[in-house]
Amino acid sequence: MTNIKTKKELNDEYQNVKYILTSGMRTKLLLSLYEHSKKLEEIRNDLKKPSATILHGLKELENKNLIRKIQKNYELTSNGYILTTNIIKLIENWNSINKNKQFWNNHDLSDIPEEMLKDIYLLKNAEYETSTTSDLSNAFNQYINHLSNSKEVKIILPIYSENHFRHILDFLNDDKLSKLELIVGKKIQESIEQNDDLKKSLLGNEKVCVKCIEKDLKLFLSSCDNFMSLTLFLKDGHYDDSQILIGKDENARKWASSLIQYILDKNGVDHS
Repeated sequence: MTNIKTKKELNDEYQNVKYILTSGMRTKLLLSLYEHSKKLEEIRNDLKKPSATILHGLKELENKNLIRKIQKNYELTSNGYILTTNIIKLIENWNSINKNKQFWNNHDLSDIPEEMLKDIYLLKNAEYETSTTSDLSNAFNQYINHLSNSKEVKIILPIYSENHFRHILDFLNDDKLSKLELIVGKKIQESIEQNDDLKKSLLGNEKVCVKCIEKDLKLFLSSCDNFMSLTLFLKDGHYDDSQILIGKDENARKWASSLIQYILDKNGVDHS
């Protein structure tokens, strides 16, 4: 958590952030120069603004050591590049949250660390699926359909679900799954060990690795070779199987893989 001293520092720095973000021109100039340097004419064509307006904005940013002029070209300084990178990240985070705001608003996010929430922009292309009164199993079916095309799978499993286990075992038996890593809490592991069929099919299967962590997590996360998925618990503590976030691009899969690695590291579990 952010401490009091850091919060005061953040408040002090807010004025600098406000200076940039409350000016459309200053922000657009930084974004325009982000990929490469440009002459005034190129910036004018890019922003469709008069030279006088652009020059005024450029001078303000020069005074803040965010851009510099080299001969006839304007370019970002190192400070400007770092700031603009984070502005882009802020915009993409906002876009990712806003796109799936119903999913994020309804659920308990306490088991997603701050480090991963800061990178929520990596899920900007993920699709939100929900069950309806006419199709109560839509979210679950979407998950199983994607899982059926996976070869290597890592799952943080916070619930004991015969339905999920049945499909997972079918995929293992049909050789659709070549490698499965299950991360579970102690209660789930004990339940697996007490079920003779699951004990034999999972714990006795060379394609399966079950890892036990101390904490019972409030997230159901799958990291696969072809997709990732996330389902969460409601704020009242109940697991919500009616809403799921599914991402298929590299960024989304990277986010899921990093979160699993973080959780294993945090619990002192080997993730190799």
